[in-house]
Amino acid sequence: MIRTTRAQRVALKRIYDRDTCYASASYGNMFSVTCNMQYAMGFQPLTYRQFRKRVQAGYDCLMLHWCGMWLGIEPDGYTHS
Repeated sequence: MIRTTRAQRVALKRIYDRDTCYASASYGNMFSVTCNMQYAMGFQPLTYRQFRKRVQAGYDCLMLHWCGMWLGIEPDGYTHS
């Protein structure tokens, strides 16, 4: 498990809360669609815990693939693309 600081966890929660329509399929794809379309296609929304498990350790920050770009989250919580 990747160690995170409190500021990084707060930043991750802020990112998760921006778009609550994350979808999870059996093949592990993650994308954002409208909520109605997501449920019609048989996708289940990701929980915050599942979302958090997608974080990867970078050289000196956390890395997260989100909305087609990589976000870096510094130990002080500063988030950049």
